[in-house]
Amino acid sequence: MRADPPEFLRATRVSYDAIADEYTHRFADGLADLPLERALLTAFADLARTAGAGEGTTRLPVADLGSGPGHVTARLHRLGLPAFGVDLSPRMVALARAAHPGLRFHVGSMTALDLPAGTLGGIVALYSVIHIPDDHLTGLFAEFHRVLAPGAPVLLAFQTGDEDGGLHLDERFGHPVSLDYHWRSPATVITHLTEAGLELTAQTLREPTPDEKRPRALLLARRPETAQD
Repeated sequence: MRADPPEFLRATRVSYDAIADEYTHRFADGLADLPLERALLTAFADLARTAGAGEGTTRLPVADLGSGPGHVTARLHRLGLPAFGVDLSPRMVALARAAHPGLRFHVGSMTALDLPAGTLGGIVALYSVIHIPDDHLTGLFAEFHRVLAPGAPVLLAFQTGDEDGGLHLDERFGHPVSLDYHWRSPATVITHLTEAGLELTAQTLREPTPDEKRPRALLLARRPETAQD
């Protein structure tokens, strides 16, 4: 991370450090009851195997951004991808490393990745861009564009609704936090993706499960084959 992260990153990091143990206990495998997300991760893996594959049979790594307990990174690995996780919270990273000792997890921010340009074969961000304010969203996707190889895919999932909105929490799981959640329509997120030079390839919307309060949007995008820098 940069030495002077924006306040929203600092607050998110401190908050997830505080709730990491309880969060991991509750959501150690957050995909267990989400068949659509699992199916789209499989589709993402198929795309990542062919896009931005590098020279010969060498596959570029894929990044799970906002990796939390590490279950998404682990599934990407089981799908045959060289995957690693990045999370703001050092405590989350420590727990992910303990749960998945054969995989790589790093402390960092998806808004400023410590990676050379064009070195990722794909990016997954499931329910993690919800903590990025509106005025940072295009910049976030521009950072995705920078680190992705041409043709490499992006899979996003986020809580949504008919209108954009948000929520601020001062407490979660009995711990004091300062967490801002940003709900956006698929059209709003697609606009930011397009402004950053990424192109949409698929979108879907599902209704909330009995344990959820809001619908979920899932978007597949990619960096174009021809760079638009």
